[in-house]
Amino acid sequence: MNQDYISPQPWSLVETGFDPERIQSSESLFSLGNGAMGQRANFEEDYSGESFQGSYIAGVYYPDKTRVGWWKNGYPEYFAKVLNAPNWIGIHVFANGEALDLNTCQSVKNYRRELNMKEGWHLRSFDATLPNGIAIHVEAMRFLSLDLDELGAIKYEVTALNGDVAIKMVPYLDAGITNRDSNWDDKFWNITNVVHKKNTGFIEAHTMKTNFATCTFMQAHAESAGKSIACSKSDQTATKVILEFEHEIKKGEKITLTKYGGYTTSRYHEASELVSAANTTMGRASEIGFDGLLLRQKKAWMDIWEMSDITIEGDVKAQQGIRFNIFQLNQTYLGKDSRLNIGPKGFTGEKYGGSTYWDTEAYCLPFYMATKNQTVAWSLLEYRYNHLGKAIDNAKMLGFKNGAALYPMVTMNGEECHNEWEITFEEIHRNGAIAFAIFNYYRFTGDYSYIPEMGLEVLIGIARFWQQRANWSEAKGKYVILGVTGPNEYENNINNNWYTNYLAAWCIQYALEQIEKVKEGYPSDYDRIVAHTKISSDELEGWAEVARQMFFPKSEAHGVYLQQDGFLDKELVKVDDLEKSERPINQKWSWDRILRSPYIKQADVLQGFYFFEDHFTKDELERHFDFYEPFTVHESSLSPCVHSIQAAKLGRMEQAYRFYLRTSRLDLDDYNKEVEEGLHITSMAGTWMSIVEGFGGMRVLEDKLNFFPQIPDQWNSYSFKINFRNRIVTVTVSKEGSTYHLSGNEEMSIRVNGKRLVLVPGETVRA
Repeated sequence: MNQDYISPQPWSLVETGFDPERIQSSESLFSLGNGAMGQRANFEEDYSGESFQGSYIAGVYYPDKTRVGWWKNGYPEYFAKVLNAPNWIGIHVFANGEALDLNTCQSVKNYRRELNMKEGWHLRSFDATLPNGIAIHVEAMRFLSLDLDELGAIKYEVTALNGDVAIKMVPYLDAGITNRDSNWDDKFWNITNVVHKKNTGFIEAHTMKTNFATCTFMQAHAESAGKSIACSKSDQTATKVILEFEHEIKKGEKITLTKYGGYTTSRYHEASELVSAANTTMGRASEIGFDGLLLRQKKAWMDIWEMSDITIEGDVKAQQGIRFNIFQLNQTYLGKDSRLNIGPKGFTGEKYGGSTYWDTEAYCLPFYMATKNQTVAWSLLEYRYNHLGKAIDNAKMLGFKNGAALYPMVTMNGEECHNEWEITFEEIHRNGAIAFAIFNYYRFTGDYSYIPEMGLEVLIGIARFWQQRANWSEAKGKYVILGVTGPNEYENNINNNWYTNYLAAWCIQYALEQIEKVKEGYPSDYDRIVAHTKISSDELEGWAEVARQMFFPKSEAHGVYLQQDGFLDKELVKVDDLEKSERPINQKWSWDRILRSPYIKQADVLQGFYFFEDHFTKDELERHFDFYEPFTVHESSLSPCVHSIQAAKLGRMEQAYRFYLRTSRLDLDDYNKEVEEGLHITSMAGTWMSIVEGFGGMRVLEDKLNFFPQIPDQWNSYSFKINFRNRIVTVTVSKEGSTYHLSGNEEMSIRVNGKRLVLVPGETVRA
């Protein structure tokens, strides 16, 4: 049974009632981030119950030595891990000497927490009776500033409820932290300096091996009845800084602690200047004040929502779901730094190491292209260009030559750091997603400049890899690709995964086309690239031969491409015929049984039909959808969105809606029973795609923006915006039809259900 304690509200997540069993789930769901750092929604005060503590700094990681039972040549030496950073949010709270701890209180009443997505803040309040009988009311607001992205702010208020009480509040920094997912319990941090001065504290530390220098900082102020309370004591240990504020309040009075904290890092400052930079940030925060910072936070989020919001009328759960997804995507990545990327858990947990996967190119890029300006999408592509040298090194370690590039399945800095052989060595389709992202960027933005400047070298490295990875089969009279894992990770070491083979052939063809285009239109770039890569006409003809002669497994009897050579050798029992007690199979079955089953973790053949939709007819899509979806268990977070889009294209809106609801509320309703580990950030972009590409039918066809709008029966209307080539189109779809509004300075033409519409700035046109 799915969790249901998050009440459906259009702009907020609200939890009422204190329940220790859901603390870790809520720590994930109510997480905060600002692109530069993030944290799980841990309590500020002490909590002795089960909790998953987590604060993370973007781009700061540790190469945790690989731990495998059987070492294989080519294994990466480490798995990169985003590090649990020193904790700056902590506040010990004492009432008449008794520590506030919700796990030991006599009672906790009126407990409520809210994540306000519209304005970007987290608020928690409750009435607690401590073991000594003292009753207090607590209200704690926290946010991570988008305006000053090294800064977070907390306002923590304690009110006396049943008598006079001496309150002591002890804000602290704590560097005595560990990662829950450490392989060898290595020491990740080396603390180099612990300092306190008046109402401030600093802990300087650097990561072992990677040597990222950081300063965790705090500044605190307390007041009661409008009067400032002096810091009565400050102290430090080897791993901790504390500040103490003590004050006696009468029944009904309150004490307020304001705490600013955060991180400065050597990614943006000289290591010797980190304390100085922290002081500058805290000085600005003090000048602006908590309320001023909050106003700036609201304005920054208003600007984000102005472009990225999707409104849904008539279905609050669906509305809450899409906004939660959009909110978390923007908390995770804002495109300010091309050295950063989007981890599958973002800042909400440690699973997947906070590293970059193919999810970014396949799922996230469309969201950022359409809801930001194109420089953000450019940054995501530049990230891969900057890692091209490492991708060539990765391929070389596996025996590939001549500048062939294999991008890593998992990376922080371009080096492969995934250590499951069936993924590391075999899930090579990730290379194709990167090439497709280059194509997709140009198709959507119309900006070709990335390809001659950076992208063509990436495409050449990828094409070289595919040409070498394929081999000629005398038996088939075709080129084959053996020993792979496709997007369906429930099949390993199989031959001729159709999606991989099709992607490989397309990548080669696309690279050849772009070489000719750059040669004709950008001769200086072409000469530079030829001199660097040493491509020759003979090599290019070798590529073309592989693409022309690629083998694509097919069943004439079923009229479908086969997921891989041996798919029909399986016992083809559909998912609906499985006992519910057998699900999810990844938790109930042995891996041996899964590998021999027909069950598909996520879209595989259908992923190819999603990428290359215009290569196939609607009848072909329908035939393949009807064949493969009944075997799909959707046990990947990336699965429902692709199926929702394709169901919508086939006019199966009820099925499309069910898939949409699953992808949009995957974490809110905890479909996979794992939300306490963190959120599924990259799949959240798929939720956006489900509405915009699925229900809205947005496509770029023949260089024009097209829409094929539909609406689920459960909705009255929905609306979204698209930034298409620096012109913003607002699309509204209702039961009565659809309207289109253009913002900008020049008119543009779009197509709706194939019919041309001319949009004039400031006017709304009905299709």
